[in-house]
Amino acid sequence: MARIIGGLAVSHTPTIGFAVDHDKQHEAAWAPIFEGFEPIKVWLKEQQPDVLFYIFNDHVTSFFFDHYGAFSLGVDERYEVADEGGNPRSLPGIGGHAALSRHIGESLMADEFDMSFFRDKPLDHGFFSPMSALLPHEPDWPVEIVPLQVGVLQFPIPSALRCYKLGLALRRAIESYPEDLKVAIVATGGVSHQVHGERCGFNNPEWDAQFVDLLVNDPVRLTEMTLAEFATLGGLEGAEVITWLIMRGALSATVKNLHQDYYLPSMTGIATLLLENQDRPVPAEVNARHLAHMQHQLAGIEKLEGTYPFTLERSAKGYRLNKFLHRMIEPEWRERFLAEPEVLFSEAGLSDEERDLLRRRDWRGLIHYGVIFFVLEKLAAVLGIPNLQVYAAMRGERLEDFIQTRNQQVLYSVAGKAKR
Repeated sequence: MARIIGGLAVSHTPTIGFAVDHDKQHEAAWAPIFEGFEPIKVWLKEQQPDVLFYIFNDHVTSFFFDHYGAFSLGVDERYEVADEGGNPRSLPGIGGHAALSRHIGESLMADEFDMSFFRDKPLDHGFFSPMSALLPHEPDWPVEIVPLQVGVLQFPIPSALRCYKLGLALRRAIESYPEDLKVAIVATGGVSHQVHGERCGFNNPEWDAQFVDLLVNDPVRLTEMTLAEFATLGGLEGAEVITWLIMRGALSATVKNLHQDYYLPSMTGIATLLLENQDRPVPAEVNARHLAHMQHQLAGIEKLEGTYPFTLERSAKGYRLNKFLHRMIEPEWRERFLAEPEVLFSEAGLSDEERDLLRRRDWRGLIHYGVIFFVLEKLAAVLGIPNLQVYAAMRGERLEDFIQTRNQQVLYSVAGKAKR
């Protein structure tokens, strides 16, 4: 089973990445930052975790307010560096442990956390700023990640208590994963700062010290605080430290504080914290019971002939093809598809099997492969094929026969005005 070996917390101010990129680690203004990181770097090198479960918040880079989630879990195989306005940093992308991500997602949903899931989103300084200071990255990173983006910029946001409870559920999720992995929990953001309005530049080192002490020794007390109280003590943007409670909730009740440090160079208090987990082996029946709990809602669904729940696994397998078909909502894409499908197949990097399924209009085969019906519906509309013809094909029947089984013998497609 997977093990949580410890938790670490660090601020994610862009100052850190700036200093790394411009080789300022030893200059007087920046040196204290990197001195505080050094014990964590040594610990990571000694412990060699396989995976970092990495908690951060995006800064309106990859996550915009057209769709803004509270807890967004990455389920991708790789994450690139985001462009935040000044071109992406010269860092390699980092691999994701997609199988562990999916397991965690299923477990958290079973524990009634309404997660969202993301792919194809580059990560901004909330992730890469501290990472570039903590780990070597040439030619590649030594670990894989499972990233969790917490939406703390548009209110309402999760409470401190909700974050802590998510951490408790996260521990169950990770420790029930059947592969032997060493996992470290990383929390980023904070501590006290405010970057907007007339209160811009606010800091509170005394609160920062008290917050870290409570996080280590009495985290439940922090869950009793409101977001307004966090903002009063640590600045509105500094209230993002509630995400540190996810990390703390995932650790044992008693932890060993291996290192902590604090430095206030300019706008943001930069804190580092390293906690060693005092875990004990979980009885096998506990993990087995949790795995059964994760599968409870879909238990028995396999008995429904011709039924294929669109799980995270199916979504991952069919992602490239689903993405290709989803683009049928773009007028230029569908025009090119009708005129030069083979060119689009190549541009999208579709496999031979995927191309063959599309060429043959194998509707049932596409479902079996992992395509969701609602992009097939879009493809059918582009081709001028009514929905009922797709339904008939999936059942292995002639359209004429299938339509007789309906109360009304009518043909239809998704609404639209374009000529077919």
